[in-house]
Amino acid sequence: MEAENHTGVWEFILLGLSDDPQLQPLFFGLFLSMYLVTILGNLLIILAVSSDPHLHTPMYFFLSNLSFVEVCLTSTTVPKILVNTQTLSKDISYRGCLTQVYFLMVFAGMDNFLLTVMAFDRFVAICHPLNYMVIMNPRLCVLLVLLSWLIMFWVSLLHILLLKPLTFSSGTAVPHFFCELSQLLKATSSDTLINIILLYVVTALLGVFPATGILYSYSQIVSSLLRMSSSVGKSKAFSTCGSHLCVVSLFYGTGLGVHLSSAMTHPSQGNMIASMMYTVVTPMLNPFIYSLRNKDVKGALGRLLSRVASCP
Repeated sequence: MEAENHTGVWEFILLGLSDDPQLQPLFFGLFLSMYLVTILGNLLIILAVSSDPHLHTPMYFFLSNLSFVEVCLTSTTVPKILVNTQTLSKDISYRGCLTQVYFLMVFAGMDNFLLTVMAFDRFVAICHPLNYMVIMNPRLCVLLVLLSWLIMFWVSLLHILLLKPLTFSSGTAVPHFFCELSQLLKATSSDTLINIILLYVVTALLGVFPATGILYSYSQIVSSLLRMSSSVGKSKAFSTCGSHLCVVSLFYGTGLGVHLSSAMTHPSQGNMIASMMYTVVTPMLNPFIYSLRNKDVKGALGRLLSRVASCP
């Protein structure tokens, strides 16, 4: 029976990347391997930072939080993709879809905030080294992280509260492999003007402003590096900043572009691939970027693995 109701229990249909049954085992293996690498890589970063006293600094405190968020972000979408791919099903419940939308916004927003805070941390470390430990004290670091969580919890909840009254047809098709807010707004038969306005306002406030803060921080960092005479100091600064810039480029190059365009444009295969980049590929690459370009992290990982290997 066809129904239009936003309170009943029914399902959305996630169309996914392809309808070809022969490609499903390939997609299952691809997503499973990326998911396992993401979980293992980010957990190793968290364990290395927590177990090595040399890494108990603000920079690595934020890095371990970023790794935790990356694990959560990937776990919001990939397990459901794996289940649907393995069972050749495309269903997701109404509550499951809204839950996925909520946590996807929370963790993507936390990614954004943590990258901004990390840029500020590098700005203070390079431009104000003598006052670094005074400014970036443990209390401020914890406060910045908690404030970021609080903002994203409430902003995401506001989106969900405005989404719940909307009317959807039973079995509404979502042209994506996970539930994304902009795609649900295009699938409803209700008026979504308020939702779209909120989406753009939040994107501007929580996307453009942090990105501007990152650009400003790095403009000051580059200015300080140009005045720096020590080649060793420049090399160390470039090492830590280079890793962060790579992650920022991956995140903003895929995520921000998708969200700015998807609210008003029709979905496309390229849009879904870009979404997969910031929800799956970027979290997988982050541990490699930070470990391969950072001697401190590589050393901590080496000591951690040595201790694990020496355990009976």
